[in-house]
Parts: sequence; C-alpha cells; structure tokens
Amino acid sequence: MTQDSDAVRTDWAKVDPAEHVRRSAETYRVVKAMEDALATDPPEAWDKSFHPDFTWRGNAGSGVKPDFPSFLRNWVQPLHAAFDDWSFTTERFIADGDWAACTGVLDATHVGPFMGIEATGARVRIRYFDIWHVRDGRIADNPVFVDLASVMQQLGRDPFAGEGWEAFDRGEKEPPKRG
Repeated sequence: MTQDSDAVRTDWAKVDPAEHVRRSAETYRVVKAMEDALATDPPEAWDKSFHPDFTWRGNAGSGVKPDFPSFLRNWVQPLHAAFDDWSFTTERFIADGDWAACTGVLDATHVGPFMGIEATGARVRIRYFDIWHVRDGRIADNPVFVDLASVMQQLGRDPFAGEGWEAFDRGEKEPPKRG
C-alpha cells in the first residue's frame, strides 16, 4: 500500500519523504488556487478546480453534493442567497500528501432565508473545517464541517431547544453521570 491511496491506511515505512513533501506542496498549490478562485471568480468559473468525480460531503444540515453542479445549486446558491458582504479568514492550513485541510471563519451579513430563518440583517460568524483530497491535480473529495448550529444561535434560534451542553459550562445544569 502506498501513501494516500484509496486504502484506509498509509504504510508510512514505504513513503518516500521527498515525494511526500513534493505532493504536499502540489496539493497546497491546487487548494490555494481554488480558494483564490472562490474569492475572485464567478461560481461558474470554479469548475476547473474540481475533478469530474468531485463529491462535497457536509455535516448534518448541509447534505452531500455528489458532483460539481449539485455543489453549486445546493450549497453555493443557498449560501449566496442567505449571506452577503463576506469576509473569509483561513486560520490554519495543512497539506499532507494528496490531502489538505483548513479551519477558518466566514463573517457575513444575513440577507436571505437560512435554515428557515428569514433575513435579519445580523452579522454572523460561520466557523468551518474543510478537508480536500486532490487527484489528478484537481479536488476530488471535500468533507466539510460547518457550524450551522452556532449560526442558527446567532440568528436567535436554538437548535438544541435549551439542551445544549453549554448549560453545563455556565453552571446552569448538572451534567448527567453514568449509571
């Protein structure tokens, strides 16, 4: 087994360090070029960054987009309809072989429907964690974790109906004990 194959584990004893560094740098270049395009180009122009077999996999509430057109229609379009006046900040970026990941925030103004919440005009901070798998010089897989619950809370809706574990941190409730 070699590094970054479709197998579950990498046999690190067989990984050439120089090749790993080269692949990491190339993955970084591909993903950074995609991020730059997202910031400057219209969505229709982004497809050059994505592999024909691209899949976008979000956490609960985000859904799974099995291809690039679905990603545009079912993620980008509703996000653009809900938020405007965007500012992205990538906080950490890691490239490792054919994989890359980042954490960041999107600060934006709520201007349209979001998860059933009509526009409020409020500024929100949307935290996210992206992972990308690069294949053939293009992004093939993109597991994404977006803190949608926090955005809903910022807009006045508690998705946990008062049962979020932050109540333990604030001393409002006692955490349950096992058995």
